[in-house]
Amino acid sequence: MDEFSSISIDQTAKTPQIDFNHLTGELILSGKSIPENAAKLYEPILNWVNKYIINSKPVTNLRLNLEYFNTASSIWISKIIKTLTQINNPDNLLIVHLYVPLEEYDDLNEIDDIKDFFGPITNLFQNTIPGVGLKLYATNDRSEVVKDTIVLM
Repeated sequence: MDEFSSISIDQTAKTPQIDFNHLTGELILSGKSIPENAAKLYEPILNWVNKYIINSKPVTNLRLNLEYFNTASSIWISKIIKTLTQINNPDNLLIVHLYVPLEEYDDLNEIDDIKDFFGPITNLFQNTIPGVGLKLYATNDRSEVVKDTIVLM
């Protein structure tokens, strides 16, 4: 039987840093995601997530700190989020952390604005098994977090 281990992939000019740690439940994608072959990058990660949800941590933090991603990447990231919403324990919690520039964050005044802005992501939270939260961070020009808010779905 294969031993289940964490995934760590260094960032390149076209691919994000990927650090998915099964021991802590911290799943991080950061940088740019414009790979020439998104399936080659993300399919093994989706396979890992399918294994992870069988024995997930009580709290799973998916941190999406992507400054840019292409359409192909967004499809795979959506698949990863959708799979994580199927963690088969209603007592568990999935928190999706999203990082956006301060200007965009300041334009989101109300919970409904946040839900509208992130509609495609929040639509993935339909019929989830674990509790789900969305934590939104505003970042400055140096990528430092300067504000945050949380929305429980």
